[in-house]
Amino acid sequence: MPTALIIGASRGIGHEFVRQLLADRWKVFATARDDAALAALRAEGAEALKLDVAKPESLAALGWQMDGEKLDLAVYVAGVFGPRDGAKTSPTAQDFDHVMHTNVLGVMQVIPLVAPMVEAAKGKFGFLSSGMGSVTQAESSYGWVYRASKSALNMAVKSASFDYPDATFVALDPGWVKTDMGGPGAAITAEESVRGLLQVITSLTPADTGSYRSRSGKRHDW
Repeated sequence: MPTALIIGASRGIGHEFVRQLLADRWKVFATARDDAALAALRAEGAEALKLDVAKPESLAALGWQMDGEKLDLAVYVAGVFGPRDGAKTSPTAQDFDHVMHTNVLGVMQVIPLVAPMVEAAKGKFGFLSSGMGSVTQAESSYGWVYRASKSALNMAVKSASFDYPDATFVALDPGWVKTDMGGPGAAITAEESVRGLLQVITSLTPADTGSYRSRSGKRHDW
């Protein structure tokens, strides 16, 4: 039975990853911050672990709770959007720190803990990015703190891929998804997004490590 870890699985895309992987008979570890979400994940059959990616002590606990595990797949989903202002509005230090700690620092602290477990299984490590993280494709400054955080995440993923050659790293654009972040007017459901992302992940080879892909498998420009 293959094993997966979904980081940030309390709702939306993360929860849908858990649901689809369990349906395909994976053993799934799933993280959430609050007790109600953890209970819901356990009720579905996941091994639920309490984790707040913005707290180093919480990340350290994840390391010892999963000691000795081999992961065929890990996916970092945890993320926040933050202020939706563009470049005519200065972000507050508090808003900037919250977005960057969750979307970037969390990733950079998780990688040294989790990547060795992925390497042990010669598995795949996906990170939820966004098309808004592409510098080349930027068409506005809307959500510029979020944009900057996802560009930084992309760099972290690409850089880390060189240090863990036995794992396949990929930054993933899920599309505009009907979640709390994407809103009800978004183009696709979480089910559609995750189905596409899992197909992309399945198709990856070691030669694809460090790439940036859409849910259709298209390579994004950085």
